[in-house]
Amino acid sequence: MNASVHVDTAAALREVLAAAIPDLHRLCRDPWTLIGSAAARLAGAEVAVADLDVLTSVRDAETLAGHWRAQRDDAYVPRGEERFRSCFARFRFRGLPVEVMGGLELCGERGWEPVRVDRIVTLDAEGLAVPVPAVAEQIRVLESFGRPKDLQRAALLKRLSEERQ
Repeated sequence: MNASVHVDTAAALREVLAAAIPDLHRLCRDPWTLIGSAAARLAGAEVAVADLDVLTSVRDAETLAGHWRAQRDDAYVPRGEERFRSCFARFRFRGLPVEVMGGLELCGERGWEPVRVDRIVTLDAEGLAVPVPAVAEQIRVLESFGRPKDLQRAALLKRLSEERQ
């Protein structure tokens, strides 16, 4: 059984946001955004959050790797290397791990292409300004990833979007 199943998702997410978001605002020189389960959760989808996925530029990923060097989890190897590539690093934080993906690319029908988020919205999370893709953008990105967990999150976001209309 996955240990993250027993984690209080809301409390763990609050904890990691409080620890990581101020550094992201202070250290990143280029636009950045959360993606994945944390972004979906902050948008209102009832999903479990196992980590905080941060999409950054390569330059900012390298800056964060230097700043968070002591927290780096070098033993962790991400899955999906055949489909995803980036300047990647995983860091140990209270609450949840933080995964930084600088210059994330996805291998699809046309080869390697950058993962782009065209519309970012800023949400308030416990007084912190947290950039996440707009719901339609989250759905598009998750569907492009094509993994079962991403498709499930996209479906939940679609349902949520329909309920709000």
